[in-house]
Amino acid sequence: MTRHLIAASALALSLGLPAQAFDLSKLTEAERTALRDEVRSYLLDNPEVIMEAIEVLEARQQQAAAENDGDLIKANATAIFEDSNSWVGGNPEGDITVVEFLDYRCGYCRKAYGEVEELVKSDGNIRFVVKEFPILGEESLLASKFAIATRLVAGDEAYKQVHDALYNLRGDVTADSLGALAKKLGLDAASITAKMDAPEVEQIIAANHELGTAMQINGTPSFVIDGTMLRGYVPLDGMRQIVAAERAKG
Repeated sequence: MTRHLIAASALALSLGLPAQAFDLSKLTEAERTALRDEVRSYLLDNPEVIMEAIEVLEARQQQAAAENDGDLIKANATAIFEDSNSWVGGNPEGDITVVEFLDYRCGYCRKAYGEVEELVKSDGNIRFVVKEFPILGEESLLASKFAIATRLVAGDEAYKQVHDALYNLRGDVTADSLGALAKKLGLDAASITAKMDAPEVEQIIAANHELGTAMQINGTPSFVIDGTMLRGYVPLDGMRQIVAAERAKG
């Protein structure tokens, strides 16, 4: 094998070109050694190629992940977008639906809370769906049970009051602190507390966890914005860009 061919082979390898570009099986051991040396020399002389290759790989992985998420959304669309057990806010007839899987004890959920509120309010044409998804322990579970029980006992408006208040609750989440919160909001604390351990509350949380497993969600906040999945906190401007991109798809 000539040095020119070795160099071409090394370049092909470094750029991830098809193996068919040259037949490695026909190389002698000496040619293999020369090829290895040439590849090493080429990469040392052109280290930027490694970064270019990494960028290409990351782009391909991101594209594959996005396609997988799109498939998951399609496969679970009814449970994501049409679940009657989930609170719906914003514009119920909005052209874009934002679904949030949240945990009230999650720091990033709290960080996202105000920005999601601003996104929905400033846009005016977003349907916002909340999935109670407690994953951070007993206090998270208590908070979600309280929110769900409030909706079942007192309706959607009361749920929104509790939803907002839980994000601003300081201190431990206990039966006493939740009871005090209900009284502060003018709600029937006894009825809500009694409802918290009802089978239907347990079923709603279990269904959300089952959906989260199907969607490969293992952290909060997680969002579905029409056909796009966001796994983690995204600043307001980023969410607006995604909403615009989804609208552009028609």
